[in-house]
Amino acid sequence: MRGHPAWELLLPAAAAPARQRGRSLQEALREAVRTGRLAPGTRLPSSRALAADLAVSRGLVTEAYEQLTAEGYLRSDRGSGTWVGGAARAAAPGVRDLAARPPGTRVDFRPGTPDLSLFPRSAWGAAQRAVLAELEHRQLGYPDPRGLPELRGALAALLARRRGVVADAERLVVCSGVAQAATLLGFALRARGLRAVGVEDPGSPEHAKLFAATGLETVGLPVDTEGLLPGPLTACGVRAVVVTPSHQFPSGIAYTARRRGELLDWARSVDGFVLEDDYDGDFRYDRAPVGALQGLDPERVAYAGSVSKSLAPGLRLGWMLVPEALLDEVVERKRTMDLGNPSLDQAVLARFVTDGGYDRQLRRCQRAYRERRDALVAALRRHFPGTEVSGIAAGLHVIARVPPEYGPTPRLLERARAAGVALRPAEDYGTARFDDGAVRLVIGYAHLTPKDIALGVGLVAGAPEG
Repeated sequence: MRGHPAWELLLPAAAAPARQRGRSLQEALREAVRTGRLAPGTRLPSSRALAADLAVSRGLVTEAYEQLTAEGYLRSDRGSGTWVGGAARAAAPGVRDLAARPPGTRVDFRPGTPDLSLFPRSAWGAAQRAVLAELEHRQLGYPDPRGLPELRGALAALLARRRGVVADAERLVVCSGVAQAATLLGFALRARGLRAVGVEDPGSPEHAKLFAATGLETVGLPVDTEGLLPGPLTACGVRAVVVTPSHQFPSGIAYTARRRGELLDWARSVDGFVLEDDYDGDFRYDRAPVGALQGLDPERVAYAGSVSKSLAPGLRLGWMLVPEALLDEVVERKRTMDLGNPSLDQAVLARFVTDGGYDRQLRRCQRAYRERRDALVAALRRHFPGTEVSGIAAGLHVIARVPPEYGPTPRLLERARAAGVALRPAEDYGTARFDDGAVRLVIGYAHLTPKDIALGVGLVAGAPEG
């Protein structure tokens, strides 16, 4: 030990309580090799010498040498001692948060995030305590890959009542949000021989990434003020498409009854399927929400939703109602992918839904988000006169057409960045381009207070604070 400063790292391990000393010595040696304090090729003291220096038993050191030799950290040559091996490499330092907020951002208008401060901590905690007190031991084992029966039953009843779906609990699969639902469906379609899926243009960029992970290509299909255009859909040759008919993302329109019918006629004519992404279907502020497309043809439409906008995306809880023809493949994929969602989380959500907590949460969010949408529209019209907000009064974002005199788009976005405001232009979500000179923005508001909304719009406009 006196001959190498790295041996000082072992002193705390030697001073550990007797029962922990052997494990502590092994961990200290392992860490010294990983970090390079003990470089490859370094010869270690004999077990007798190191034990004497550390004032521990020789057997403790011998056991540590043998364990780390078996793991590959050390190597032992008969008759020539123990050496540091060359297999170990230090792990990359630091832990990054890839979901972190961009530095310097004062107001973030990027869409897709709910107000996480509205999460019902007390009610959720009460549901957790009740579930922990009552949950049977067997329910902590591997669940049905479709989900706990009580949650599937609760969700089926909820979705039938609120979204007008045909909700058979036997065909409902609990999954980790709409993202996993799309992935599961993509694998099932691929197994049936499909090679491509149609996606809305403009639309969510995530859909293309998710289907690509399953080996499916995506074909962008244009959307107008009524919904997906039937001509390009028929001409492109796909047999599956993903749509957001209740509140198209990002345009904000609701599919008309005519376009809904044409979409289903197409699916039947090509023996195809539709994935309905009902990402924010519960949030309509001027009237009752439009019912889900799935209710018109549950054998052609897979319906997916989640609690990401109503509770919190971090819960990673969602669902998919699956057409009978795809059910077995989807369930088997779910089984091999993760063996099912956590039982405890499912049981808590089931309790929260059946006790009425979920309905109360939706009403709370609707009141808050309606107020914030109104605040955003008022702020845009005050600071950018002539701005038009399109789409139905629903969801967690708006499309704003800002008059040409406030553009062009790159200049407005640079002004926003300089003021600490994060904005997303409509061009980020599709291939459509406009020649009227106006700036089109996709603005999220649900996660911001009315005060922050007013501040952010004012900062972009260059209005003095206060």
